[in-house]
Parts: sequence; C-alpha cells; structure tokens
Amino acid sequence: MGGQVAAYAEAAPSAGEPEPQPAALQPAAEPQPEPQPRTLPHTWEEARTAAYEVARPLPAVDVELAQGAGRKLAAGIVALHPMPHYASSAMDGWAVAGSPPWILAGPGRRLAPGQASPIVTGGLVPPGAKAVLRSEAGLLSTDDDGLPVLVRGGAARPGEPKNGQHIRPAGKEAAEGELLVKPGTVLNPAHLALAALGGLDELSVLGRPAVQLVLTGDEVVQHGIPAPGQVRDAFTPQLGGVVELLGGTVVGLRRAADNLAATLEALADSEGNPADVVITTGATGRSSADFLRPAIAAMGGTFHVDGIAMRPGHPSLLAEFPDGRFLVGLPGNPLAAMIALLTIGAPLLARLGSSPLPPTFEVACGSPIKEYHGPTRLMPYRLLYGLASPCANTDSAMMRGMAAADGVMVVPPHGAKMGEPLTAFGLPWT
Repeated sequence: MGGQVAAYAEAAPSAGEPEPQPAALQPAAEPQPEPQPRTLPHTWEEARTAAYEVARPLPAVDVELAQGAGRKLAAGIVALHPMPHYASSAMDGWAVAGSPPWILAGPGRRLAPGQASPIVTGGLVPPGAKAVLRSEAGLLSTDDDGLPVLVRGGAARPGEPKNGQHIRPAGKEAAEGELLVKPGTVLNPAHLALAALGGLDELSVLGRPAVQLVLTGDEVVQHGIPAPGQVRDAFTPQLGGVVELLGGTVVGLRRAADNLAATLEALADSEGNPADVVITTGATGRSSADFLRPAIAAMGGTFHVDGIAMRPGHPSLLAEFPDGRFLVGLPGNPLAAMIALLTIGAPLLARLGSSPLPPTFEVACGSPIKEYHGPTRLMPYRLLYGLASPCANTDSAMMRGMAAADGVMVVPPHGAKMGEPLTAFGLPWT
C-alpha cells in the first residue's frame, strides 16, 4: 500500500522550479489523434467465407425463352394447356372412321362411319375420325359404281388401322397444369423448346450478377509486342470468359488511366446498364501510382476484405459502395489476379446467383513442399498418377503453369510432405 501511495504522491518542486499552477489555469493540451486500429489481412479461408456471406441472392427475373439457356429456374415450368393441345396425326395418310372401303370426304369435315379424308403429319384430326391410315398402307380405288373410294393397300398390316392408331391424342405429353421442369434446373435448349410447346413466352429465373470490368495501368498495351517497360494486356482475352463461367454476365469493359479522376470515372455506375459487381485489375497496392483505395474511400465505400494472407494475390480487395454495388479488386499480375478472382470473386458471384459456396476437396501432395516463412501459398497443380504435383512457371506474373493446371492447392506455411492431403479447388474451365 505504501508503495502505491508513494507512486501517486505529488513530487515537491525543486528550487528554482515554478510553482505548479491549478489545472484550470494551465494551457489546454493539444488533442492527440486516436491510434488507428491495425487491420490484419484475412486468411484464405476467411476471405472466401467473407466474400460469400457479405452478399444476398439477387431477386428472380423474367427472361424471354431465347435468353434462358444456362439460367437457373426460379419457378417451375408448368404447361399452360394440354400438350399437344389438339388431337393430331402422327403420319401422312388419311383420317378414317369405320371399316373400309371409305368414301372420301372434304378436309376438316366431320367423318361418318365409312368416310375418310386426307391428313398430313401434325394435322388436326377431324371430328369423328377413329384412326389414321398411313399413306403407304392405303390405295385409292373405285367401287362397283365407279365412285372413288379408299381401300387398304398391299403394305397395310393385318388389322390396320386399329382404333386410335397413329393419332396423338390431346394431352398425351402433358396435361394442363402439369409440372414440366422443376425449379432449380439449369436450362438447356431442350427445356426452352419444351416451355414453348407448353405455351410459355417467358421464364422466371434466378438473378445473375451483372459485372462491369475496369482495367487499369498506363503501362498496359492491348496489341502486339510490348516495349520494355510495357506489359501486354492479359485480362481482356480471359477475364470476361472466366466471369461467365463463374455465373456472372459481363455488361461492359472500361479502362482507367493511373490517376484518381480517371479511376473515379471508371467506377461510376452506368444508368443504361447498371452492374451488381465491379471487377478491377491493378492499382490494389499502396504506391503513389495506385488510386483504387483512395477512389473507393472517396465514393464512400466499405472494405470487407483489405488484403489476404496468401501468395500470390495478397493485395486483393473486396469493397461495397453505398449504392449496393460490390467491388472486387484484383492485383495487376495475371496469376495473382486469377487466384484472387477464384478466392473472393467466385464466392461473391455464387452467392449473388443463389448458388452454394464453390466446393473444395482434398488432393494428395505429389512432392515435398518446403516450409515458407510467410502466408498460405496457392499453387496450381497437375494430377500425375493420382498425386497433385505443383506446376512450374507459377510466378505471379506468369500464366504458363495455370494454363496446364488441373486445379489449385492450398499449401500452409509449414509446407507439406509427399502424400499429405491438402485442400484444393477446381478451375472453372476444367
């Protein structure tokens, strides 16, 4: 207790020192800035989980049948009428009633027993008809009075036509109100044709995120061989295709010079073609030439992921603007950008499109991987004899290894032994 008292006791002023002034008379101390909390980068697992959980599925939309391929049904396809909606002929020939010989009647008239009328495949079966006689099974002849009649020909099978033969009755394929395709089905061209036959013009499908691409970098050239100090644009040929494979729809591509004004202009929403997600390349660092973070801050954006403890792809971003749009900031190097897109872009697009979190699985490591004093490593691999062997040429600026890869494995800092199971994920195009 004495030690505490001594510690808190006021020290007597030394000779020559000014007497302490009352607190009210002392000059006010200048306010000190509050220390900013240090933000640690997300782990790889945390980043992909955060990217999935931060969003909510987009609402369902109605699309015309021609735009439905590849979309996922929000509501089932139900027949609006019997299919087919009328009794039709399955053969070219004659609609007949009763037994032969048949007297020919005009097309479309009600048939009495002993009458027939010509009919084509898909044609409306006239009232009173009981069957269709195939054209090759019938023969036009005359009766005893010389009047034209239809009789069975030599190609007719015994007893042909039987009652109901070669007639497609109304509702044979489906009754009115019958479910044709279940909700959640990914539509193919056959589904669309079935919907048309069922009488539908539009289908309700799950929302598909619209994506705006923004490519940065004054050093990037779009064509030909770059000069020293320049780099070839590797994103335009690939990024849109990967986004489509991940469930997004690219609605535009913009380029931004390396300055704040150009970056802000490129990130602005388009009234004519609004996007749900903006995916940028480059400018995710903190150098004087990187303006993405300042632009996001100037637009009132919120950072959900600001850096990921992984290599390659560490300087990756996930932000949200006040208008509800998300921004996925990819590094400027091609392999790093692809790893980042699969880490945070794929889960975000999946969630917006009402799909589950992209799956992971385990692979057996195909060669010893040394310890690395740093973050988790994301390594493209090839499957050789059932083992996942790291690809060569996987520097963050290289794409040769990824082009030959079967997937990407997640290697912890302590490395891995040969045969050790490692978490992995597939590539959208494999």
